[in-house]
Amino acid sequence: MRINIKAVPRYDAGLIAITLVAVIAFIFVVSSLSPHTSKAPQFSQLTYLTESDQSHSFSTITRISPALWQSVSSPVNLGMNSQVHWFSLVVPPTESDEQRYLLHIDYPLIDHLDVGIFSSIGTVPAATYAAGDSQSITLRPIKHITPLFPLPLSAESQRVFIRVQTSGTIRLPLRIWEEREFLTYSAARNLALGIFFGVLVAMGVSNAFLTFAARNASFLYYSGYVLSLALTLATLHGYGYLYVWVDNVWLQSKALLLFSSTTIMFAAMFTRSLLPIREFSIKLDKITQSIAWVCAVNIVAGFIFPYYLMIKVYLLLLSIIVIYTLSLGIWLAIKGVVVARYFTIAWAFLLISGLSASLDNVNLIELPISSNNLLIIGGAVETLILALILANNYSHSREDLISAQQFALEQEKQANIAKENLLEVQKRYQDDLEYKVEERTLELEITLRELSEVNQELERLNAIDPLTGVHNRRHFDKRLRSEGRRSRREQTPLSLAIIDVDHFKQINDGYGHDGGDACLIHVTRLFQTLIQRPTDDLCRIGGEEFAIILPNTDLEGARHVVESMRDTLEQSPLLYNGEKIGLTVSAGVSTTIIRDEDHAQVLFRHADELLYQAKAAGRNNVKHDYLQDKL
Repeated sequence: MRINIKAVPRYDAGLIAITLVAVIAFIFVVSSLSPHTSKAPQFSQLTYLTESDQSHSFSTITRISPALWQSVSSPVNLGMNSQVHWFSLVVPPTESDEQRYLLHIDYPLIDHLDVGIFSSIGTVPAATYAAGDSQSITLRPIKHITPLFPLPLSAESQRVFIRVQTSGTIRLPLRIWEEREFLTYSAARNLALGIFFGVLVAMGVSNAFLTFAARNASFLYYSGYVLSLALTLATLHGYGYLYVWVDNVWLQSKALLLFSSTTIMFAAMFTRSLLPIREFSIKLDKITQSIAWVCAVNIVAGFIFPYYLMIKVYLLLLSIIVIYTLSLGIWLAIKGVVVARYFTIAWAFLLISGLSASLDNVNLIELPISSNNLLIIGGAVETLILALILANNYSHSREDLISAQQFALEQEKQANIAKENLLEVQKRYQDDLEYKVEERTLELEITLRELSEVNQELERLNAIDPLTGVHNRRHFDKRLRSEGRRSRREQTPLSLAIIDVDHFKQINDGYGHDGGDACLIHVTRLFQTLIQRPTDDLCRIGGEEFAIILPNTDLEGARHVVESMRDTLEQSPLLYNGEKIGLTVSAGVSTTIIRDEDHAQVLFRHADELLYQAKAAGRNNVKHDYLQDKL
């Protein structure tokens, strides 16, 4: 589909206005996802320790010298590091008769997360918890999309130790909540994200159905892109592990790489179907196609290679794809492709937010808002703009189709009117002409019909032997030439048998010509009963000499047919005037694939030579041979 350039001004302003409204609306929605509280207890003395030998536990971590711990501020972001990290913080007294307090780590993509809470003077933890996404959900103290731990009530300060080990980014957005305030925040957050994911799923499913209704692949690619984006964001926010692939640790370890690669793959396919890249550059079109293949390979590789390695490869690919896609959209917009303008605006939101979130995850930049929330803004605005582009594109395509159909119908109507006028004029002249020639035409038709019938009868009689009723020599010559051409054209074997009644002169001398004629009729009728195929042709080509044309028949098949005739005739004497007349025949059978126009006559002469060999061998036998062997 391509946007009709003439129709662009009608929705230029509309798309821009909707884009601005969407940006403002989703920023407002995402702001409700950011935690805010007025009196929640805070923590202090946040430090961390990198462990190289994995020898510490909650029973030994308290004995490590404070000098070895390094200070850090929340939200913690140490980038990608697979080593074990310990974090320590002090929470103020949490004793309350009305509320309990919750330790919230607002990041779900941590493989192994263990929490130990110690009293100010204790060396044994008062409570321990586990909540990593490489561990079963059943181990979590509170079943929530992100790690959430209840703090024991204490009239004194408590020290919290957190053990973290992950193949991804070490992020710890820490916050202490009052339970009532957290429930209010969580309800608002779930409502906002529920609406967001609901919109994405609805758009994905509806466009999947439009694929079949509109028979356009762009809707399918867009549907795949939107659903993959929804699964990617669901993974980032922890909804996938908690509600979709519930407690599937293996899939959770692959989900982010799998769905994000699938998102980019469908995005590249959608880009090729939406933008006329091939019209401007075949090379760039192939590069865009290659991006989809590279993402497909990355999906497969994600199941084979470790996550920490593949996520780095993916982030590198994502950076390259972001720059390439934005550059492609800008280049096509400069070339005058109207849809590329809106495409560039739409993808700028998602790709830049995705790139920024990726850089934030590897601790190269620090964002003022959560990178996951930034992805929601970019994804929501981008999918909305692309949906509007796709809908407008399809709408204008239908309008163009309807206009073309209406124009074609109008042209057809005018043509029909002109045709009717022309027919009316022709009818007036034809009536006069038909009246004058009708009588003569009728007479001519009767004469021609009679002449045709006479010609057909003459043609039939000229091709029939009057005594035996089979075809004569004239028909034989024409049919042999015709089958010779077919054999040469189709490269199929043509067999020819020449058959002669033995001692026929003696029969004529002994029984007279009437007896000889009766013998020929007897031979003909018997031969006709043994010819099964309608394409085989029996002809009388001489006094007591017959020929059988056997198209598409090899030598052995032809020999079998003629041998059957010879044997049957020998066993079937003619009863003439109360006396049995024994009859036998000699035959020559030759087979070949015709090469040229004269080759059929060569075949005839060869069969005739074989006939004479059969006679010389004592008669009442069949000689057969390939013409090629003869030559």
